[in-house]
Formats: sequence, structure tokens, C-alpha cells
Amino acid sequence: MVEDPQSIKSSFSEKMRLIRFRRKRENLRFWNEFKLVPRWLIWMVVVLFLVAQIIGQMVLHVQLANDHEVFGPELDNDPGAAGAALFGIITGASLVFAIMIFMVGYVNKDAKRRGMHSALWTFLVIVLMPGYLILGFIIYLLMREPLSYNCPQCGATVDARFNFCPNCKCNLHPSCPNCKREVAETDKFCAYCGTNLEPAKTPEPRELPSVPR
Repeated sequence: MVEDPQSIKSSFSEKMRLIRFRRKRENLRFWNEFKLVPRWLIWMVVVLFLVAQIIGQMVLHVQLANDHEVFGPELDNDPGAAGAALFGIITGASLVFAIMIFMVGYVNKDAKRRGMHSALWTFLVIVLMPGYLILGFIIYLLMREPLSYNCPQCGATVDARFNFCPNCKCNLHPSCPNCKREVAETDKFCAYCGTNLEPAKTPEPRELPSVPR
């Protein structure tokens, strides 16, 4: 039996909506996220950068000593300027490669802490990187599962997909009382069944007329 493409699209849209809605709890900061990149990977990038600079300067020195043209007559006649130009080129190229390597390391660690298939997502980012640069990383950021967090009532760690805390039954996400689908706190009506989400107003108590004594 072939599934209806419209139904598949609606299901995907609903999943993306829930992911965006539940990720609002996350308070991510760049430096805290950068700490997920393994230390050994950072040091490896630094060492490779230094090695590339040393090899590049040695090759440049040999080329200039043999009167080979490298950057053109103007720079080749000034070894200091030629060395600075090569330093800038190697630094720029190294920065691009370092960002790509750090993205792979981040995806691997971040997918693990979110309970996702880290090897699969890391492979996807690496495969798409040669031809599409950061496309795989962008896809991962859009599709990744929300982080777990602490229940506001009992403090237990709960999955971001849970509607109720399994420890204290605290309502973690507002849902429509009729169709049970997740809604935003600012919604006045359910987008799926039209149920009124505003709490019923309790009538104000009327003052009883005073009885003359």
C-alpha cells in the first residue's frame, strides 16, 4: 500500500513543528557548544596548521633561492612580503578546513547527547562536505532532537518529547484537551480541531444586598 504523499508531508511538518517548539527550552551559547569538540581534535588542527606553515615557508625559501617565480617579481624580490603572503594564504585555507573538522566533531558529540545515531549523522556531514560544504551541518541543525532537561516540579531528567514527567506526572507541554496535540501557550484555539484553549472565566461573586436591621 502506497502512502499518501500529502500525509507524509503533513507528518514531516508536524515533526519539525514539535522539534522547533520543544527546542525553545534550550539556552545554547557558542562557547559552551564549542566545548563539545574533542580537545584532541583541536590540538590536532593546531599541530597541522603549524606543520603546514613550516613546510610552506621552507618550500618558499627554496623556490626563492633557486630564482623560481612564486608570487610575481614584486613579492619575490622581497622575501619578507612573500613569506607574509604565504602565511596569510595558509592561514585562510587552514581556517576553512578547521571549521569543517570542528563541525564534524561537534555533530558526533552533540548527536550522542541528544540520543541520536551519531555515526550516521557524522557520516552524512562528511559525505556532503566535499561538494556542498556545510549543507550536511545545516540539515543536522534543522533535524536534531531537542535536549533533555530537568522537570520543573521534581527536578528529574526528562526527555524533551515527553508530555508528562514519568516521576511526578507534571504537565511538561501544553496540549489540546480534545485531540491531545501539542499547542503553544499563546494559542487561543487548537490549530487541528478548533477547540477553545482559553480557560473558562469563573463568574465573579455578586454581592448580596444588605439586609436592613
